[in-house]
Amino acid sequence: MNLSFMKSEEQQHPQYRKDREIVDTLLKEENTDYNLAELARLKIRYRGFPGATDIQDDLKEVLAKWQLTEEKLYEKTRQIHHNGKVYKKHNNDQEDWF
Repeated sequence: MNLSFMKSEEQQHPQYRKDREIVDTLLKEENTDYNLAELARLKIRYRGFPGATDIQDDLKEVLAKWQLTEEKLYEKTRQIHHNGKVYKKHNNDQEDWF
């Protein structure tokens, strides 16, 4: 009996290519307000997503590098967003937070 159809296959996220570039940047840079917001946004986007395990692993690596827990990251980014528009200076015409 061939059970290969039951093998779990990873899905490709529609924003993968763009997100991969952002994650590569986060791995190289420091934890600025903008980078913290990007990390939180991507953690939420890929939470429970059945694929992009490389991105998910690298997001965990960034958290560890910046010595943050997910809870602390969200606490910081809530404060960042409360204080002002972190994305405003980056002039994004298209919202990409979902």
